[in-house]
Amino acid sequence: MNVAALHTHAAAIRNAPTWRAAGLRYFSYNYYLRKLYGRRIHKVSIDAGFTCPNVDGTVTTGGCVFCDNRSFSPSRRLPRTSIAGQIEEGIKRIKTRYKVDDFIAYFQPATNTYAPVTKLRRLYEEALAAPKVVGLAVGTRPDCVPADVLDLVSELAERTYVSLEYGMQTMHDRSLDWMNRGHRHASFLDAVARSRGRGFEICAHLILGVPGESHDDMLATARELARLNVDAVKLHNLYAVKDTPLADQVAAGRVQLMELDDYVRTVVDILEILPPTMIVERVSGESPPNYHVGPAWCLDKPALRAALEAEFTRRSTYQGRLA
Repeated sequence: MNVAALHTHAAAIRNAPTWRAAGLRYFSYNYYLRKLYGRRIHKVSIDAGFTCPNVDGTVTTGGCVFCDNRSFSPSRRLPRTSIAGQIEEGIKRIKTRYKVDDFIAYFQPATNTYAPVTKLRRLYEEALAAPKVVGLAVGTRPDCVPADVLDLVSELAERTYVSLEYGMQTMHDRSLDWMNRGHRHASFLDAVARSRGRGFEICAHLILGVPGESHDDMLATARELARLNVDAVKLHNLYAVKDTPLADQVAAGRVQLMELDDYVRTVVDILEILPPTMIVERVSGESPPNYHVGPAWCLDKPALRAALEAEFTRRSTYQGRLA
């Protein structure tokens, strides 16, 4: 399938999703990629050595209150090698668990557009040149996509599948301040507006369970994301990993992490609000056990998914029912 046909096919899948007919409760990323490519596709994580503007002092220092990149990126837990070497090793690891032959190169830890375009082009092109790589995903911040970066991402999208993942996290500026993000919700609105219609998918990350946010606050963020109608979303529970300010706050009793029942109820509430055409790339987050502080329940993904399915069934509901 050529790239123009791939984009046309992707738009058709998103605009007229068949996931409910397939017995699903929400429009899962795995289902979307299988429909798009006709086979299973898996992401392989890449660490290109980027930092962030809230780490290096450009907007602030200290990084996000919850962040140790090693906890959520397999590539950052290993000695850094070339892009091609990381992809090769990552594919080997994935193939020990899954039957999959094609991969999306995922620039995951830190801010992966935070460099001159000449450097970004070299890194992205190296990843796309790897055998078995059929697309590109780039994780970044909404305040780190100047026009020339979006031009580059759009150019690459003319050749292959590309997803640009923005850390929205929440629509509430007070919560972004608590996270030490160094940007406001207005930055996300600006990034989305400048990204639309450029040939790549727009994915937003949300964090649930931020201290000081009520259930209604989280649903307000969901309604804002539904209004913006981006292509995809990743839902994450706030979890604590060792050697972070959040871990210290949890230990001191200043922050209470969400309980499983509350999280499950909130996720289903949010998915009811989000459009049925929005791809759901994740429904939770977790870290490796040797980094993890809490909550313990998010380490058991099968149990969490079973709890979500049970809540969907109890309510006889599905993604987009209230959209």
